[in-house]
Amino acid sequence: MELIQGTHKAPKFAPQDFISSMPDIVINNILDRLPFQNAVRTSVLSSNWRFKWTMLTQLVLDVDFFDSLETEEEEVDDDESNNESIVSKLLLQLRGPITKFELSVDDISDADDMDNWILFLSRRGLKDLTLTSWNADPLDLPTRLFSCVELKHLKLRNCFFCLPPTFHGFPNLLSLDLCVEFEDDIQLGEFFTRCPLLEKLTMDDQFEMERVNIVEIAKQENLKILSLKFHDSDDEFTITNSSDIFELVGSLPKLQELHLDFEDSDLIEGGPRKSFFTAFPCLKVLNLSDICLDDGIMFSFAFELIRSSPNLQTLEITQSYGNADSPLQGDYSTTRLLQLQSVMFDCLKGSENEIRLIKYLLACSPSLKRMHIFSCHFSSSEEKLVFVRKLLKLYRASPVVELELFWH
Repeated sequence: MELIQGTHKAPKFAPQDFISSMPDIVINNILDRLPFQNAVRTSVLSSNWRFKWTMLTQLVLDVDFFDSLETEEEEVDDDESNNESIVSKLLLQLRGPITKFELSVDDISDADDMDNWILFLSRRGLKDLTLTSWNADPLDLPTRLFSCVELKHLKLRNCFFCLPPTFHGFPNLLSLDLCVEFEDDIQLGEFFTRCPLLEKLTMDDQFEMERVNIVEIAKQENLKILSLKFHDSDDEFTITNSSDIFELVGSLPKLQELHLDFEDSDLIEGGPRKSFFTAFPCLKVLNLSDICLDDGIMFSFAFELIRSSPNLQTLEITQSYGNADSPLQGDYSTTRLLQLQSVMFDCLKGSENEIRLIKYLLACSPSLKRMHIFSCHFSSSEEKLVFVRKLLKLYRASPVVELELFWH
């Protein structure tokens, strides 16, 4: 057999490095979806991959990231291994635009570091910012944060929220998520009016109606998702006026999703009873958490809110068992068709008010596909059987609805 010298034929099906041959924009997209520490580790794959992580556009330094640093075996000097030093060095190594920055820390010992990071990021095209402090004391926000006019998404957790006199607004902000401690004399209504494009607003733990001028909130014509938690950690119990909630929600013409949490909160009716039919024609998703349906005022509020949302498609209610001092009043026999497709109840115990609401929903929802009921309050099989029998007797307007019960 004659040998051919100096030639080598590659196997027909030799493996190829398809990932490395992809365009840089595709590789960056893949790396952005990895945990940051894993994206950095790709630098050891080859010389071609050594600096690809430095083109990341999304930097997520969360608890998992800092925990991974503590497991490293290499010992370094404390001055070089503190959180501030690590973050500063990482930011300086990134070479491209940084559109998203998420930071979750226990403590920041030097406020100037945070201020410098925000300044650096604002010059690199920052659009999405999340700051979370796990310290007992709220994190003081850097003043430069309120100069980031290009921000589109802002999420703050356990921070002290104080507006500087130089703040003129976030003209491009689309979503705002706040779980913060406010300064005493802050006017939230004025702050919201300086975010004209806001589409999603979430406020947890310390939403107080008296801090908000409803007329100013009504100017948020683009708001589509609203999530409020009526609870003040400084007070044992928070009193909320149901009429204020109706007025606030009714002033938002494009609202599609509403999430209300009444933990440690009570409702009162202010002024004469009103009818709110067709008040919320755009509302499609409604979530009511920690609401006591056995209380007459809360039941009335939930019933009117549902009945006033003719295009509602998804409803979730989590029952609580607080003070049920108010007796049920009013006429609940008046019905109208709803567009509900999915309903979920949690923590039900089979009370008369719960059955009354379920009866209304089943009878007025011809498009309903599923109703899931979760309960952990039945102590015996006999009680469960009585509850099931009550449900089976209820009329169902939808011929395809699946009614499923789950016992915790």
